[in-house]
Amino acid sequence: MATEKLGIKIEKNPPHSKLTELGVPQWPKWGCPPSKFPWTYTNKETCYLLEGKVKVFPDGSDEFVEIGAGDLVEFPKGMSCTWDVSAAVDKHYKFE
Repeated sequence: MATEKLGIKIEKNPPHSKLTELGVPQWPKWGCPPSKFPWTYTNKETCYLLEGKVKVFPDGSDEFVEIGAGDLVEFPKGMSCTWDVSAAVDKHYKFE
């Protein structure tokens, strides 16, 4: 079941059947080492983290959303945020 916090939807450990149905294994991959950087989503992004740990701080909020390996995450179009990567990220992603 997905939860939503600060506009970011997270489904922890979705079943393999759902990932296959969405086509996640065919999505392109992206990764980065531990780092901190700003990011703006020009389109909605859905991603599935294979590895890593990230705190996402949406602009204008003191709160953050923590995502990690096994999370299926949806970021809304137009969101600006800062990614604080504490463990190297490897993820599949899709922009709509």
